[in-house]
Amino acid sequence: MTDSLLQQLQAIVRERHERSKLAKLDIHPTRSAILVGPPGVGKTLSARWIAAQIGKPLWVLDLTTVMSSLLGKTGNNLRLVFDHARDQEAVLLLDEIDSIAKRRSDESDVGELKRLVTAILQEIDAWPDSGLLLAATNHPELVDPALWRRFESILQFEMTDPAVLEPAVRRFLGSASASFEALIPLLAASLRGHSLSDVERTVNALKRRAALEGTATRGAILEMAAQRVSSLDKTERQQLAIELARSQVLSHNQIMSLTGVARDTIRKYAGPSPIKGRGKRKGA
Repeated sequence: MTDSLLQQLQAIVRERHERSKLAKLDIHPTRSAILVGPPGVGKTLSARWIAAQIGKPLWVLDLTTVMSSLLGKTGNNLRLVFDHARDQEAVLLLDEIDSIAKRRSDESDVGELKRLVTAILQEIDAWPDSGLLLAATNHPELVDPALWRRFESILQFEMTDPAVLEPAVRRFLGSASASFEALIPLLAASLRGHSLSDVERTVNALKRRAALEGTATRGAILEMAAQRVSSLDKTERQQLAIELARSQVLSHNQIMSLTGVARDTIRKYAGPSPIKGRGKRKGA
């Protein structure tokens, strides 16, 4: 997550916490925002975070499932959702909004979809500042331009920055992070290049395995890392090996066994191994 994006998210939260200050100046907090980016970069996770920070429930409406088989009913169903969310002052996330909010000039679109775009535009215009309306899209090029103008903030998400992986792993581990602490750098390094959704799924799977099977934490993480290493190219494996060496979690022999990178290469970029007396077995 970029610093700019983080500041935008924090600004939305701060505006909610200081609504009275804004009200005195006749300014309303951000009522709506659209989250843009490829799958798995943290759009839904960020919506969850915002809702938690402002103490409101998060309701997620997957618009790919909202289409009614009865012509003309979908708009009414959508309005019912908006009305209920407004009454509860909830954070409402319209997921995959591009699935229905397409350009009204798209000739391949049926009339029902075009009516839905109009209905959504009307609902956004009427949305009160007591709630927060969010939308998410993986395909911004498909979204009707009129919709862009309705949202007060555009939050642009990019592929996961490697620098955020360790903090993300710790966050997903939660109360279990202390017992995993020594291995977090290894786990984060092996997840480089993966989305935050992948990281969350991986961490949850690891916690379940360690809890239910009694699998040694170290062995489970090494096995998981070994599975992911197979998908990396030569340069990525070398970068991973260097990161692992610098984390001082594994010996150079273990890193060589895991990544296939020669010890001389590891030593050249990371210095001599500070870990002595460990075997070469992956689960050691």
